[in-house]
Amino acid sequence: MSIGYAVQKGTLIYIYDHNGKQITSVSAPGRWPEDGLKGFSPNAINVQKGTLIYHYDETGHMIGRPLPAQQPTHANHQTKHLLSA
Repeated sequence: MSIGYAVQKGTLIYIYDHNGKQITSVSAPGRWPEDGLKGFSPNAINVQKGTLIYHYDETGHMIGRPLPAQQPTHANHQTKHLLSA
């Protein structure tokens, strides 16, 4: 079974198969504006929670270790500007 699509509704991300049948859901608490569903593929969904990106398979089980989320580019620009001053 593979992921057809994933949709976030509130603090839950619903995972569906290619026929539109719901497979499972994953919690995605939204403490920060960046939190939530970041993308999906046939094999996994990517969910940001705070400063980390978590990967879940089609059954809702976490895959591997969470990875650091990239900072927004405007934050990087401000840091570079402060360092050059």
